[in-house]
Amino acid sequence: MAVSTHGDLGDRAGDLDGLAQIVNKIRAAIESVIEGKPVAVRLALTVLLAEGHLLIEDVPGVGKTMLAKALARSVDCSVRRVQFTPDLLPSDITGVSAYNQERREFEFKPGPVFANLLVGDEINRASPKTQSALLECMEERQVTVDGTTYHLEQPFMVVATQNPVEMEGTYPLPEAQRDRFTARISMGYPDPASELEMLDVHGQASPLDRLEPVAHADDVRGLIDVVRRVHVAAAIRHYAIDLVTATRNHPDLRLGASPRATLHLVRAARARAAIDERDYVVPDDLQELAVPVLAHRLLPTAEARVERRLPEHVVHDIVTRLPVPDRRR
Repeated sequence: MAVSTHGDLGDRAGDLDGLAQIVNKIRAAIESVIEGKPVAVRLALTVLLAEGHLLIEDVPGVGKTMLAKALARSVDCSVRRVQFTPDLLPSDITGVSAYNQERREFEFKPGPVFANLLVGDEINRASPKTQSALLECMEERQVTVDGTTYHLEQPFMVVATQNPVEMEGTYPLPEAQRDRFTARISMGYPDPASELEMLDVHGQASPLDRLEPVAHADDVRGLIDVVRRVHVAAAIRHYAIDLVTATRNHPDLRLGASPRATLHLVRAARARAAIDERDYVVPDDLQELAVPVLAHRLLPTAEARVERRLPEHVVHDIVTRLPVPDRRR
């Protein structure tokens, strides 16, 4: 089923119903592989519909790459995977101009970034120079090589995994790189029941091998168009700005969230509302998304680090203390 990208606003209810059906199919497909992580799956779908990029951070072996692969296989679109290593070069990601002896001219060889969904495994094991190769494509949906700009096909999403910076052989992502990720999630360890089910399901063969696409790239483009038309009232927009501004003035932070963070927060809230079959955003959408959208962009002060005051705690406190606007359209 494809969601219509045409028609007047009176068709919102039908569009949202179609969106919910497709999203539920994708969610069910992913959860057939990832057991016991409905919050992580829901956030991954929210970022997809918000035209954003997802950073999955956690210790090895908890299913980071499995979630990225399951999302990629659930949608029938072009998918490329890159294993980030210390010797990886920027041209290994964006592509390179090679000389064709027969034609006696240079021709562009596209890199893996020219796909609808790019899975970057262990992104913080590559050097900062290589990490920066993704800056332009993540923000502007284009790549510039040797002075020539190449536009990327829509939809375009980067799903990157990384290990905690305390792990050996990792490089912390630069602030500019982290700011381009719409949200960051942590998988966490599964509960005993889910881990037992994982032993039964994954014991003989990987469920990824049986996963078939349940949606097409055209469906995703239609869903994104529906999300763009979700209404955000003036009071909700001011609330989003207040949340972000509070991070810039907080005594425990030496770097607050950027204006890009405000934009990403509102886009993600639109997607969350659409998934819940609402054509308008409510304060709860912003509150639920504040930590995954804002926390990874913030830098705590030295004193906050010593006291183990994480950015997640700061954002949670801001959400708790900030006055909530009236629920109105």
